[in-house]
Amino acid sequence: MWKKISKYFFKSPDDIGLDNYLVLVICFFTAILGILGTIINIIISMGWVAILSTFIPTALFTPVYLIGWKKEKYIFSKYIIILISIILLDFQWFINFGSSGPILYLYVIVESFIIIFFVKKERTILTLFVFINVTLLFFIEYRFPGIIGKYPGESARLLDLYWGLLIYLFISILLLNIALKFYKSQQEKAQLADKLKSAFLANMSHEIRTPMNGILGFAELLKEPNLSGDEQQEFINIIEKSGQRMLNIINDIIDISKIESGLTKIDIQDTNINDQIEYIHTFFKHDVEMKGITLSTKTPLSEDEAEIKTDPEKLYAILLNLVKNAIKFTHKGSIEFGYCKRTDVEPEVLEFYVKDTGIGIPKDKQKVIFERFVQADISDSHAYQGAGLGLAISCAYVEMLSGKICVESEPGKGATFYFTLPYNNELKQKTNIERPADLSETKEIIKNLKILIVEDDIVSELLITREIRKFSREIILANTGLAAIEACRNNPDIDLILMDIKMPKMDGYEATREIRKFNNDVIIIAQTAFAMSGDADKAIKSGCNNYISKPIKNGVLNTMIQEYFRL
Repeated sequence: MWKKISKYFFKSPDDIGLDNYLVLVICFFTAILGILGTIINIIISMGWVAILSTFIPTALFTPVYLIGWKKEKYIFSKYIIILISIILLDFQWFINFGSSGPILYLYVIVESFIIIFFVKKERTILTLFVFINVTLLFFIEYRFPGIIGKYPGESARLLDLYWGLLIYLFISILLLNIALKFYKSQQEKAQLADKLKSAFLANMSHEIRTPMNGILGFAELLKEPNLSGDEQQEFINIIEKSGQRMLNIINDIIDISKIESGLTKIDIQDTNINDQIEYIHTFFKHDVEMKGITLSTKTPLSEDEAEIKTDPEKLYAILLNLVKNAIKFTHKGSIEFGYCKRTDVEPEVLEFYVKDTGIGIPKDKQKVIFERFVQADISDSHAYQGAGLGLAISCAYVEMLSGKICVESEPGKGATFYFTLPYNNELKQKTNIERPADLSETKEIIKNLKILIVEDDIVSELLITREIRKFSREIILANTGLAAIEACRNNPDIDLILMDIKMPKMDGYEATREIRKFNNDVIIIAQTAFAMSGDADKAIKSGCNNYISKPIKNGVLNTMIQEYFRL
């Protein structure tokens, strides 16, 4: 019964919050009870003052309820509701015969509401307020008995008390029912969250230990004598793939942490969606060919029409995660991804899709897969690789870009993921922009640089030293910020500094600021394992010329150095 009433007259407390839900419920029933009270007062000939006193709550709470229900604008908080209720009940006390009438029951309802839905200090303060208020009403009734009127007859008093008792019982049961259902729902959510946390930790243990097993195991095998060149190369490739898999897991954890903590920022730029889709197609082409499935794209808009304003990095991450998931769960058949322009909605949107012929998703799992740390079946003993974060990250990014995401799927028949983005194309006249020449085709780079490596980790120091040996005539090493400053003072002809950020005694930011006080010409590239939002800006503001995150890729570092030291 209550589910049907809730469906038509209220919204779910999970959608609008318990406080707003309670405001809707109380406003609705106050308005209804006001109507009933008005009718009863008319029937028992209570007079215009009494009739007006029951009509006022209806006139006050009805518009508040309608605005909250239809427009989701909640004028009153639960605190205002309590205050207004007490004021109206005080007014009713003097009209409806004080302690002889049914108003005392309604004060008990207010107190029940306070006990159930307020906590700690709020509950104590409001309970004390109601107690003092009712005590004062009794005192006034005792001290000035002429203020309180008399019922026209005993039958009228009994009828009024009877209706008051029914109202009290009904609302008390209603409030308790709402509270029990809500707290039961919260308990179930907490239990599910605990289950997901346990599953996530178990999955993380598996996802981290598996690539570590590949890295450490094949690194050990490389020590064996008499390995052929092909075997060595095979082991190295396995180590590299295992390391990349672990890096993907770490990146996912960092991304979801930034989303949860509100550190993710949107960077709206002109973005060509055709280029994005073509790049992802090229990126995954080899993987799908190895699995024996086909990968196709659909890009119906022209180059000019495909230019929209959005965050290219977020769009790339969304598409990358969805296509990667499709490849993971598709063993035969095909995958298609692309978009279409929806002109049947206002404002116009682009509807992107990724369609596969994979294993599919059961209907009861199609909502939960967008939650953090969840795969389609968290208890599946044959779990697929992955931390269960990709869809949650994609969902969060879509919402940040003012879009929506959903899935259509049947087990065994594949799945189609859809998401929308606003279509805000502004056609502009294209100009021919001269692209910079490929660095590999330019003149040879300077190979006699004097380089300072500031790094407190021995392994990272060895790796960087190995990578930049071809550029350098001399390499100076420092393992703290203070040592880096001293090295710069003693070697004013240093060309390049590779500055680690997290170091003992003085970090890289502070060391860079100190170096800039006496040397503005040296190129400083920050290199760190933090890789969090804002790190690049912080490095630039401290005086660094550029920023590179660990693990450092040889090609990226080479390109960055060539940008500053070309002949």
